[in-house]
Amino acid sequence: MKAFEVINPDGVFLYVGQTVRDASEMLMKRGVNAAPVLNLANECMGIVSKDLLLDALLAGISGDTEIEQIMQDEYTNLHYEEGILIDSIKPLEFAVVKKDGIAVGIIDNSDLLRAFAWQEEEEKAGLKATIDAVYTPIIAIDNDGRVKIFNKWMSRAIGLEDKAVMYAIVHEVIDNPKIISLLYEEITFPDNKITLNGRSYIPFRKDVLKDHERIGRVLVLRDISEVELLVRESEYTKRLNSELEAIIESSFDGLYVTDGQANTLRLNKGFERVMGITHEQCVGRNMADLVREGVFSRSGTLAALETGARASLTLTASTGKEALVTSNPIYDEEGNIILVVTNVRDITELNELQRKLEHVEGLREREMEAVIESMFDGLYVTDGQANTLRLNKGFERIMGITHEQCVGRNMADLVREGVFSRSGTLAALEKGEQATLTLTASTGKEALVTSNPIYDDEGDVIMVVTNVRDITELNELQRTLERVAGLQELYKTELQQMKLENSRNLVMTSVKMKELVNMVIRVAAVDSTVLIQGESGVGKDLIAEIIHSNSNRKEGPFIRVNCGAIPENLLESELFGYEAGAFTGASKTGKVGLFELARGGVLFLDEIGELPLNLQVKLLRALQDREISRVGGVHPIKVDSRIIAGTNRDLLEMIEKGQFRLDLFYRLNVIPINVPPLRERQEDIPVLMNYFLNVFNQKYQMKKRLDNSVYNCLVEYGWPGNVRELENLMERLVVTSINNIISIKDLPANIKTSTAAARVGERLLPLKQAVENTERELLETAFTRYRTSYQVARVLQVNQSTIVRKAQKYGIKH
Repeated sequence: MKAFEVINPDGVFLYVGQTVRDASEMLMKRGVNAAPVLNLANECMGIVSKDLLLDALLAGISGDTEIEQIMQDEYTNLHYEEGILIDSIKPLEFAVVKKDGIAVGIIDNSDLLRAFAWQEEEEKAGLKATIDAVYTPIIAIDNDGRVKIFNKWMSRAIGLEDKAVMYAIVHEVIDNPKIISLLYEEITFPDNKITLNGRSYIPFRKDVLKDHERIGRVLVLRDISEVELLVRESEYTKRLNSELEAIIESSFDGLYVTDGQANTLRLNKGFERVMGITHEQCVGRNMADLVREGVFSRSGTLAALETGARASLTLTASTGKEALVTSNPIYDEEGNIILVVTNVRDITELNELQRKLEHVEGLREREMEAVIESMFDGLYVTDGQANTLRLNKGFERIMGITHEQCVGRNMADLVREGVFSRSGTLAALEKGEQATLTLTASTGKEALVTSNPIYDDEGDVIMVVTNVRDITELNELQRTLERVAGLQELYKTELQQMKLENSRNLVMTSVKMKELVNMVIRVAAVDSTVLIQGESGVGKDLIAEIIHSNSNRKEGPFIRVNCGAIPENLLESELFGYEAGAFTGASKTGKVGLFELARGGVLFLDEIGELPLNLQVKLLRALQDREISRVGGVHPIKVDSRIIAGTNRDLLEMIEKGQFRLDLFYRLNVIPINVPPLRERQEDIPVLMNYFLNVFNQKYQMKKRLDNSVYNCLVEYGWPGNVRELENLMERLVVTSINNIISIKDLPANIKTSTAAARVGERLLPLKQAVENTERELLETAFTRYRTSYQVARVLQVNQSTIVRKAQKYGIKH
């Protein structure tokens, strides 16, 4: 340590002529033990210390006495740069530090001790930083097992803070028996490999000796995780290289690899076979030298290095072998080419064929002309600027456009003038590749054209050759086919409608219902949400069943829930289910909701207008996200069911009153279906009457019939309860009427009153209805006398098929 490093920075200087009082005040104020006394030339004359001042005052010397009377003129001199040791100054002595003969400070034992203590602390801090900087866990203990060194990497390895470990007994603060064992027991390799926090370490332990005696131990853990990873990667890479080597050598094509300076690194056996050039002739040599010596006529490798991109070309080896080569540069992360890999394909035989082809192409122009003109398809040839060069007779026949109209003219002008609707030539020139499209000539002829650009050696288009095929008749057939396909779809819909009409589930004859069912069948084919609206009893649930049975979900379940029939406090758990213990009284195993039960099928939410607002929000979320949450559940459940909603209420009016959410209405009203009330389709009333009459006759084993007056009366009735009311009435009449023929007197009073008020006198019926009533009565009478439709047809003098169709129309069983 240098003398200037030990000087107290708070030191003071005294001058000859100052008093004892002055010196006492300055030393006390600065808190120093001594100060040098200087003359006017800044030369040191002596030293005054606190002890000298105290002795003088105790001896009765006046405070006004000048300090040179009591100063100590003997002292040690130290040079400013002089190195000093801890025992350089004897106790109770002082040393004056001088620079260039001038005193710059004073040192006593306390200053020296403080400086060396600070130096020791710095050295300890530097040692701690150095140990922490080593990317290795380190721990050191003394002979008593007290932790003396514990760096941050050991702290991370065993998960303990150094403050909790330093200077503590090691086995009291570290509960890892492996660490304790490594500190005290013998280490054997590689059995003592240790794993901490997922990383692998190799332990190294060494005794700390002083004067040939052990004063402690140091344990160092060398991290080998990366080494193990490298070993595994090395083995994988070795295996991969072996596989790659096998792939390269088994390749039928040749492979040729150079570095970024075109020095040959390797080539495979395929290359030797294709080119007839051996491994010994090339490896280690530069490609430029091989080309210069004629081993190869040129090089794809050099071309790729020159352009910095893939290069494809043909070349010839000194063996006479010809090849097509494609050279690909490989770049490192800095963008430098480190390898060039060249694929080599033998084209010797191909070029021989090419030469033979060129010989064939050398036939006389007249023969080639004959070939072109004899082609059935059309040919149209332009130059690289779309100027017409020639066309053949096939083109003139197909398009109705002559040679004189086109040759010498640009294709863009011909399109602009409407000679052709568009041009494959222009499309091929624009894209630089083959173009296929359809076009129409001014003659109305339609054609499929394929235009191929022809390039020269410089990559410029020199010609466009267009093949033209007549598709006028083909397009006409296509349009006919589309019409047939449309008719087929129409017939398919009508067939499905007829099946529904003949089923026990749907009875109808009115135009309105037929149009409705036609639309329902089309809607069933898609998976959109449907909102069925109509008065109570019109058959909304029947429409929902028709959609289900004609959809791609017909194999799945059809779940119907009446939102108005289930109490509000139970409706949510019924729809969405609940988890075990979700509420008081809940099942211990939970319950699956209707949304989940309808998976893969259809969920029909009838009377949707009765759904409470809080459940409307949850239903909207289920429709939007296609997932639900059970009551008391936290995990969403995906649902896959088609939603059909039904209501007899005016939802728009409810929205205005704040009773129904607008966003839910739009989500449900994707495909609206309005089922007309029975009073708006009076044609269906007689048919439904006969249908229900037959149903209940069979059910109760009766043979009741309706008087014509009953038909007329019930057709005029308003049917506020719609089909459901009609069905209930027919069952009532069959069960309660005494006679086999049900007459007006058997009808309920409210119906007779309603129809009587609507009728003034005996009004005339529409002709169509009167005819149908007469047909129905005549057929019923005939079937009571004759057993078969053949006998009825003979008596009524019509075809048997007509009798069957009419009987089905009026619901007459025979």
